[in-house]
Amino acid sequence: MNPDLQRLHPYPFEKLSQLFHGLPAATLEPIAFSIGEPQHAAPECVRDALVAALDGLSRYPTTAGMPALNAAIRAWLERRFKLPPLSAGHVLPVNGTREALFAFTQVVVDRTQPGARVLMPNPFYQIYEGATLLAGATPTYLPCLPEHGLQPDFDAVPESVWRECQLLFLCSPGNPTGAVLDLATLQRLIALADQHDFIIASDECYSEIYDHTPPIGLLEACAALGRHDYRRCVVFHSLSKRSNLPGLRSGFVAGDAQVLDAFLRYRTYHGCSMSPYHQLASIAAWQDEAHVEHNRARYREKFTAVLSILEEVLPVSAPQAGFYLWPQVPGSDEDFARALKQRQNVTVLPGRYLSRPVDGLDPGAGHVRMALVATLDECVEGAERVRRFLRAG
Repeated sequence: MNPDLQRLHPYPFEKLSQLFHGLPAATLEPIAFSIGEPQHAAPECVRDALVAALDGLSRYPTTAGMPALNAAIRAWLERRFKLPPLSAGHVLPVNGTREALFAFTQVVVDRTQPGARVLMPNPFYQIYEGATLLAGATPTYLPCLPEHGLQPDFDAVPESVWRECQLLFLCSPGNPTGAVLDLATLQRLIALADQHDFIIASDECYSEIYDHTPPIGLLEACAALGRHDYRRCVVFHSLSKRSNLPGLRSGFVAGDAQVLDAFLRYRTYHGCSMSPYHQLASIAAWQDEAHVEHNRARYREKFTAVLSILEEVLPVSAPQAGFYLWPQVPGSDEDFARALKQRQNVTVLPGRYLSRPVDGLDPGAGHVRMALVATLDECVEGAERVRRFLRAG
Protein backbone atom coordinates (compact mmCIF):
# COMPACT_ATOMS: atom_id res chain seq x y z
CA MET A 1 0.00 0.00 0.00
CA ASN A 2 1.07 3.57 -0.58
CA PRO A 3 2.47 4.60 2.82
CA ASP A 4 1.35 8.20 2.28
CA LEU A 5 -2.27 7.04 2.67
CA GLN A 6 -1.56 6.84 6.40
CA ARG A 7 -0.79 10.57 6.43
CA LEU A 8 -4.31 11.55 5.34
CA HIS A 9 -6.58 13.14 7.94
CA PRO A 10 -10.18 11.93 8.34
CA TYR A 11 -12.41 13.93 6.01
CA PRO A 12 -14.41 16.74 7.73
CA PHE A 13 -17.76 14.97 7.38
CA GLU A 14 -16.32 11.79 8.85
CA LYS A 15 -15.28 13.86 11.88
CA LEU A 16 -18.74 15.42 11.98
CA SER A 17 -20.37 11.99 12.01
CA GLN A 18 -18.17 10.97 14.92
CA LEU A 19 -18.99 14.21 16.75
CA PHE A 20 -22.71 13.49 16.50
CA HIS A 21 -22.41 9.79 17.40
CA GLY A 22 -24.61 8.85 20.31
CA LEU A 23 -26.88 11.90 20.19
CA PRO A 24 -30.52 11.08 20.95
CA ALA A 25 -33.02 11.09 18.11
CA ALA A 26 -34.21 14.59 17.26
CA THR A 27 -37.84 15.66 17.22
CA LEU A 28 -37.37 18.59 14.82
CA GLU A 29 -36.89 18.11 11.09
CA PRO A 30 -33.18 18.27 10.14
CA ILE A 31 -31.72 21.39 8.52
CA ALA A 32 -28.21 21.04 7.08
CA PHE A 33 -25.94 24.08 6.90
CA SER A 34 -22.89 21.80 6.97
CA ILE A 35 -22.27 20.72 3.39
CA GLY A 36 -21.85 23.06 0.41
CA GLU A 37 -24.13 21.10 -1.91
CA PRO A 38 -26.35 23.45 -3.93
CA GLN A 39 -30.02 22.55 -3.64
CA HIS A 40 -31.49 24.90 -6.27
CA ALA A 41 -33.03 23.23 -9.30
CA ALA A 42 -30.80 22.39 -12.26
CA PRO A 43 -31.24 24.70 -15.30
CA GLU A 44 -33.85 23.55 -17.82
CA CYS A 45 -31.40 24.06 -20.70
CA VAL A 46 -29.11 21.45 -19.13
CA ARG A 47 -31.93 18.98 -18.55
CA ASP A 48 -32.96 19.33 -22.19
CA ALA A 49 -29.38 18.86 -23.39
CA LEU A 50 -28.99 15.67 -21.35
CA VAL A 51 -32.09 14.12 -22.86
CA ALA A 52 -31.00 15.05 -26.39
CA ALA A 53 -27.47 13.72 -25.85
CA LEU A 54 -28.18 10.07 -25.04
CA ASP A 55 -27.31 8.97 -28.59
CA GLY A 56 -23.63 9.66 -27.81
CA LEU A 57 -23.21 6.67 -25.50
CA SER A 58 -21.91 4.37 -28.23
CA ARG A 59 -18.62 6.29 -28.68
CA TYR A 60 -15.52 6.64 -26.52
CA PRO A 61 -15.04 10.28 -25.49
CA THR A 62 -11.61 11.86 -25.81
CA THR A 63 -9.73 13.18 -22.81
CA ALA A 64 -9.38 16.61 -24.44
CA GLY A 65 -13.15 16.78 -24.89
CA MET A 66 -15.32 17.89 -27.78
CA PRO A 67 -14.12 20.95 -29.72
CA ALA A 68 -17.55 22.49 -29.13
CA LEU A 69 -17.15 22.19 -25.35
CA ASN A 70 -13.66 23.65 -25.50
CA ALA A 71 -15.00 26.55 -27.56
CA ALA A 72 -17.92 27.15 -25.16
CA ILE A 73 -15.57 27.26 -22.16
CA ARG A 74 -13.14 29.62 -23.93
CA ALA A 75 -15.99 31.93 -24.93
CA TRP A 76 -17.24 32.01 -21.32
CA LEU A 77 -13.77 32.76 -19.96
CA GLU A 78 -13.25 35.54 -22.49
CA ARG A 79 -16.60 37.15 -21.63
CA ARG A 80 -16.42 36.74 -17.89
CA PHE A 81 -12.79 37.73 -17.30
CA LYS A 82 -12.28 40.09 -20.24
CA LEU A 83 -9.57 37.94 -21.83
CA PRO A 84 -8.23 38.14 -25.38
CA PRO A 85 -9.03 35.13 -27.58
CA LEU A 86 -7.76 31.88 -26.06
CA SER A 87 -6.42 28.90 -27.97
CA ALA A 88 -7.80 25.39 -27.50
CA GLY A 89 -4.64 24.41 -25.63
CA HIS A 90 -5.45 26.85 -22.84
CA VAL A 91 -8.48 24.79 -21.70
CA LEU A 92 -9.06 21.21 -20.54
CA PRO A 93 -12.47 19.90 -19.39
CA VAL A 94 -12.52 17.83 -16.18
CA ASN A 95 -14.99 15.73 -14.21
CA GLY A 96 -15.50 18.33 -11.54
CA THR A 97 -12.67 20.28 -9.97
CA ARG A 98 -12.26 18.00 -6.96
CA GLU A 99 -10.63 15.23 -8.98
CA ALA A 100 -8.80 17.78 -11.12
CA LEU A 101 -7.24 19.57 -8.15
CA PHE A 102 -6.03 16.23 -6.81
CA ALA A 103 -4.69 14.94 -10.12
CA PHE A 104 -3.08 18.24 -11.06
CA THR A 105 -0.99 18.14 -7.89
CA GLN A 106 0.34 14.70 -8.79
CA VAL A 107 1.46 16.06 -12.17
CA VAL A 108 3.23 19.26 -11.14
CA VAL A 109 4.95 18.23 -7.90
CA ASP A 110 8.50 16.95 -8.38
CA ARG A 111 8.88 14.55 -5.46
CA THR A 112 12.57 14.02 -6.29
CA GLN A 113 13.36 17.53 -5.11
CA PRO A 114 14.19 17.64 -1.38
CA GLY A 115 11.92 19.82 0.71
CA ALA A 116 9.20 20.19 -1.95
CA ARG A 117 6.42 22.35 -0.54
CA VAL A 118 2.84 23.09 -1.52
CA LEU A 119 1.44 26.28 0.01
CA MET A 120 -2.27 26.61 0.77
CA PRO A 121 -4.66 28.87 2.69
CA ASN A 122 -5.64 27.79 6.19
CA PRO A 123 -8.55 26.97 6.61
CA PHE A 124 -8.78 25.21 3.27
CA TYR A 125 -10.56 22.75 0.99
CA GLN A 126 -9.24 19.39 2.19
CA ILE A 127 -8.30 18.15 -1.28
CA TYR A 128 -5.34 20.56 -1.34
CA GLU A 129 -3.77 18.83 1.66
CA GLY A 130 -4.60 15.26 0.63
CA ALA A 131 -3.27 15.80 -2.87
CA THR A 132 -0.06 17.28 -1.46
CA LEU A 133 0.55 14.40 0.92
CA LEU A 134 -0.03 11.76 -1.75
CA ALA A 135 2.27 13.64 -4.13
CA GLY A 136 5.06 13.27 -1.56
CA ALA A 137 5.31 16.99 -0.77
CA THR A 138 4.99 18.96 2.46
CA PRO A 139 1.87 21.06 3.00
CA THR A 140 2.57 24.57 4.24
CA TYR A 141 -0.43 26.28 5.81
CA LEU A 142 -0.93 30.05 5.47
CA PRO A 143 -3.36 31.30 8.16
CA CYS A 144 -6.33 33.36 6.97
CA LEU A 145 -7.01 35.77 9.83
CA PRO A 146 -9.42 38.71 10.20
CA GLU A 147 -6.57 41.21 10.45
CA HIS A 148 -5.55 40.25 6.90
CA GLY A 149 -9.06 40.21 5.44
CA LEU A 150 -9.41 36.44 5.94
CA GLN A 151 -6.70 35.91 3.33
CA PRO A 152 -3.12 34.69 3.84
CA ASP A 153 -0.50 37.24 4.79
CA PHE A 154 1.77 36.48 1.84
CA ASP A 155 4.28 39.11 2.97
CA ALA A 156 4.91 37.05 6.11
CA VAL A 157 6.03 33.97 4.15
CA PRO A 158 9.81 33.56 4.55
CA GLU A 159 12.01 33.69 1.46
CA SER A 160 13.23 30.18 2.24
CA VAL A 161 9.66 28.86 2.00
CA TRP A 162 9.05 30.55 -1.35
CA ARG A 163 12.29 28.96 -2.65
CA GLU A 164 10.98 25.48 -1.79
CA CYS A 165 7.47 26.15 -3.08
CA GLN A 166 6.46 24.11 -6.14
CA LEU A 167 2.73 24.83 -6.07
CA LEU A 168 0.64 27.57 -4.48
CA PHE A 169 -3.06 26.90 -4.00
CA LEU A 170 -5.34 29.92 -3.94
CA CYS A 171 -9.06 29.83 -3.23
CA SER A 172 -10.84 33.01 -4.25
CA PRO A 173 -13.65 33.41 -3.33
CA GLY A 174 -12.49 31.49 -0.30
CA ASN A 175 -13.98 28.31 1.15
CA PRO A 176 -15.02 28.75 3.96
CA THR A 177 -14.32 32.46 4.44
CA GLY A 178 -15.82 33.96 1.26
CA ALA A 179 -12.85 36.35 1.01
CA VAL A 180 -11.73 37.54 -2.43
CA LEU A 181 -8.16 38.29 -3.51
CA ASP A 182 -7.61 41.65 -5.20
CA LEU A 183 -5.77 42.44 -8.42
CA ALA A 184 -2.64 43.80 -6.74
CA THR A 185 -2.23 40.68 -4.59
CA LEU A 186 -2.70 38.33 -7.53
CA GLN A 187 -0.13 40.21 -9.59
CA ARG A 188 2.33 40.20 -6.69
CA LEU A 189 1.93 36.42 -6.45
CA ILE A 190 2.52 36.07 -10.19
CA ALA A 191 5.80 37.95 -9.75
CA LEU A 192 6.76 35.61 -6.89
CA ALA A 193 5.97 32.59 -9.08
CA ASP A 194 8.30 33.97 -11.75
CA GLN A 195 11.02 34.67 -9.20
CA HIS A 196 10.89 31.26 -7.51
CA ASP A 197 9.59 29.11 -10.39
CA PHE A 198 6.40 27.67 -8.90
CA ILE A 199 2.90 27.17 -10.29
CA ILE A 200 -0.21 28.97 -9.03
CA ALA A 201 -3.40 26.88 -8.95
CA SER A 202 -6.37 29.16 -8.32
CA ASP A 203 -9.58 27.45 -7.24
CA GLU A 204 -12.31 29.83 -8.44
CA CYS A 205 -15.35 27.55 -8.14
CA TYR A 206 -17.38 30.13 -6.19
CA SER A 207 -16.64 33.01 -8.54
CA GLU A 208 -20.20 33.31 -9.89
CA ILE A 209 -21.95 33.67 -6.54
CA TYR A 210 -21.59 37.30 -5.56
CA ASP A 211 -23.72 40.33 -4.73
CA HIS A 212 -22.86 43.03 -7.28
CA THR A 213 -19.13 42.99 -8.05
CA PRO A 214 -17.76 39.94 -9.89
CA PRO A 215 -14.57 38.65 -8.23
CA ILE A 216 -11.42 39.04 -10.29
CA GLY A 217 -9.70 35.88 -11.52
CA LEU A 218 -6.07 34.85 -11.84
CA LEU A 219 -6.16 34.77 -15.65
CA GLU A 220 -7.68 38.24 -15.62
CA ALA A 221 -4.76 39.42 -13.50
CA CYS A 222 -2.36 37.82 -16.00
CA ALA A 223 -4.06 39.49 -18.96
CA ALA A 224 -3.84 42.88 -17.24
CA LEU A 225 -0.07 42.36 -17.13
CA GLY A 226 0.02 41.46 -20.83
CA ARG A 227 0.86 37.82 -19.97
CA HIS A 228 -1.33 36.15 -22.56
CA ASP A 229 0.55 32.86 -22.30
CA TYR A 230 -0.63 32.65 -18.64
CA ARG A 231 2.76 31.23 -17.73
CA ARG A 232 2.76 29.37 -14.38
CA CYS A 233 -0.92 30.21 -13.82
CA VAL A 234 -3.84 27.76 -13.88
CA VAL A 235 -7.46 28.22 -12.77
CA PHE A 236 -10.16 25.70 -11.84
CA HIS A 237 -13.86 26.31 -12.49
CA SER A 238 -16.95 24.17 -12.02
CA LEU A 239 -20.64 23.98 -12.87
CA SER A 240 -21.47 22.64 -9.41
CA LYS A 241 -21.94 26.02 -7.71
CA ARG A 242 -22.42 28.28 -10.73
CA SER A 243 -25.20 26.18 -12.25
CA ASN A 244 -26.44 24.02 -9.33
CA LEU A 245 -25.05 20.88 -10.99
CA PRO A 246 -22.94 19.08 -8.37
CA GLY A 247 -24.13 15.72 -9.66
CA LEU A 248 -23.00 16.42 -13.23
CA ARG A 249 -19.32 16.45 -12.21
CA SER A 250 -18.28 18.97 -14.81
CA GLY A 251 -15.67 21.71 -14.77
CA PHE A 252 -12.49 22.80 -16.47
CA VAL A 253 -8.87 23.76 -15.94
CA ALA A 254 -7.48 26.71 -17.90
CA GLY A 255 -4.25 28.66 -18.22
CA ASP A 256 -0.63 27.80 -19.06
CA ALA A 257 -0.83 25.62 -22.20
CA GLN A 258 2.49 23.88 -21.49
CA VAL A 259 1.36 22.83 -18.05
CA LEU A 260 -2.02 21.71 -19.39
CA ASP A 261 -0.33 19.64 -22.09
CA ALA A 262 1.45 17.65 -19.38
CA PHE A 263 -1.80 17.37 -17.44
CA LEU A 264 -3.58 16.08 -20.57
CA ARG A 265 -0.94 13.36 -20.96
CA TYR A 266 -1.47 12.29 -17.34
CA ARG A 267 -5.26 12.29 -17.71
CA THR A 268 -5.09 10.25 -20.92
CA TYR A 269 -3.44 7.43 -18.98
CA HIS A 270 -5.63 8.00 -15.95
CA GLY A 271 -8.81 7.53 -18.00
CA CYS A 272 -10.53 10.77 -16.97
CA SER A 273 -12.52 11.64 -20.09
CA MET A 274 -15.93 13.23 -19.60
CA SER A 275 -18.93 11.31 -20.94
CA PRO A 276 -20.41 12.68 -24.18
CA TYR A 277 -23.79 13.58 -22.70
CA HIS A 278 -22.13 15.41 -19.82
CA GLN A 279 -20.11 17.37 -22.34
CA LEU A 280 -23.20 18.38 -24.30
CA ALA A 281 -25.02 19.34 -21.12
CA SER A 282 -21.99 21.38 -20.07
CA ILE A 283 -21.99 23.27 -23.36
CA ALA A 284 -25.59 24.31 -22.68
CA ALA A 285 -24.68 25.44 -19.16
CA TRP A 286 -21.61 27.51 -20.12
CA GLN A 287 -23.54 29.23 -22.90
CA ASP A 288 -26.42 30.37 -20.68
CA GLU A 289 -26.13 33.19 -18.12
CA ALA A 290 -29.81 33.72 -17.31
CA HIS A 291 -29.92 30.84 -14.83
CA VAL A 292 -26.71 32.10 -13.18
CA GLU A 293 -28.17 35.56 -12.63
CA HIS A 294 -31.31 33.98 -11.18
CA ASN A 295 -29.14 31.83 -8.91
CA ARG A 296 -27.28 34.88 -7.59
CA ALA A 297 -30.56 36.62 -6.84
CA ARG A 298 -31.77 33.66 -4.78
CA TYR A 299 -28.58 33.61 -2.71
CA ARG A 300 -28.82 37.37 -2.23
CA GLU A 301 -32.35 36.94 -0.89
CA LYS A 302 -31.24 34.22 1.53
CA PHE A 303 -28.29 36.20 2.87
CA THR A 304 -30.50 39.21 3.51
CA ALA A 305 -33.06 37.15 5.39
CA VAL A 306 -30.63 35.00 7.38
CA LEU A 307 -28.30 37.82 8.40
CA SER A 308 -31.19 39.89 9.73
CA ILE A 309 -31.86 37.03 12.16
CA LEU A 310 -28.32 35.93 13.07
CA GLU A 311 -26.91 39.44 13.56
CA GLU A 312 -28.95 39.64 16.76
CA VAL A 313 -26.95 36.80 18.36
CA LEU A 314 -23.67 36.31 16.45
CA PRO A 315 -20.84 38.47 15.07
CA VAL A 316 -21.58 37.58 11.46
CA SER A 317 -21.45 39.38 8.12
CA ALA A 318 -22.03 38.57 4.48
CA PRO A 319 -19.05 37.10 2.61
CA GLN A 320 -17.49 38.95 -0.29
CA ALA A 321 -18.64 36.05 -2.48
CA GLY A 322 -19.73 32.42 -2.22
CA PHE A 323 -22.56 30.96 -0.15
CA TYR A 324 -20.92 30.40 3.23
CA LEU A 325 -21.17 32.22 6.52
CA TRP A 326 -18.10 31.99 8.78
CA PRO A 327 -19.18 33.32 12.18
CA GLN A 328 -17.23 33.11 15.41
CA VAL A 329 -19.24 31.24 18.03
CA PRO A 330 -19.12 31.28 21.83
CA GLY A 331 -16.88 28.59 23.30
CA SER A 332 -15.65 25.57 21.38
CA ASP A 333 -16.80 25.21 17.78
CA GLU A 334 -17.18 21.44 18.30
CA ASP A 335 -19.26 21.91 21.45
CA PHE A 336 -21.40 24.50 19.67
CA ALA A 337 -22.04 22.21 16.69
CA ARG A 338 -22.88 19.19 18.84
CA ALA A 339 -25.24 21.09 21.13
CA LEU A 340 -26.95 22.83 18.20
CA LYS A 341 -27.50 19.48 16.52
CA GLN A 342 -28.84 17.95 19.72
CA ARG A 343 -31.22 20.77 20.67
CA GLN A 344 -32.31 22.21 17.32
CA ASN A 345 -31.33 19.53 14.74
CA VAL A 346 -29.38 22.11 12.73
CA THR A 347 -26.06 20.89 11.36
CA VAL A 348 -23.06 23.22 11.00
CA LEU A 349 -19.42 22.33 10.39
CA PRO A 350 -16.86 23.13 13.11
CA GLY A 351 -14.17 25.40 11.70
CA ARG A 352 -11.32 23.30 13.09
CA TYR A 353 -12.35 20.49 10.73
CA LEU A 354 -11.25 22.71 7.83
CA SER A 355 -7.96 23.96 9.28
CA ARG A 356 -4.68 22.92 10.89
CA PRO A 357 -2.96 24.44 13.94
CA VAL A 358 0.31 26.22 13.14
CA ASP A 359 2.60 27.53 15.89
CA GLY A 360 -0.15 27.06 18.43
CA LEU A 361 -2.77 28.95 16.38
CA ASP A 362 -5.71 27.24 14.68
CA PRO A 363 -7.46 29.82 12.45
CA GLY A 364 -10.56 27.64 12.13
CA ALA A 365 -11.11 27.01 15.82
CA GLY A 366 -13.98 28.99 17.31
CA HIS A 367 -15.74 29.37 13.96
CA VAL A 368 -18.39 27.32 12.21
CA ARG A 369 -19.21 27.13 8.52
CA MET A 370 -22.82 27.59 7.48
CA ALA A 371 -23.74 26.83 3.88
CA LEU A 372 -26.89 28.63 2.75
CA VAL A 373 -27.69 26.09 0.05
CA ALA A 374 -31.17 25.00 1.11
CA THR A 375 -34.41 26.74 0.21
CA LEU A 376 -35.14 30.23 1.51
CA ASP A 377 -37.72 28.88 3.96
CA GLU A 378 -35.32 26.26 5.32
CA CYS A 379 -32.50 28.79 5.67
CA VAL A 380 -34.79 31.17 7.57
CA GLU A 381 -36.05 28.37 9.80
CA GLY A 382 -32.48 27.23 10.43
CA ALA A 383 -31.37 30.74 11.33
CA GLU A 384 -34.30 31.14 13.71
CA ARG A 385 -33.35 27.88 15.42
CA VAL A 386 -29.76 29.06 15.81
CA ARG A 387 -31.02 32.30 17.34
CA ARG A 388 -33.32 30.37 19.67
CA PHE A 389 -30.45 28.07 20.67
CA LEU A 390 -28.14 30.98 21.49
CA ARG A 391 -30.76 32.93 23.41
CA ALA A 392 -31.53 29.87 25.52
CA GLY A 393 -27.85 29.74 26.53
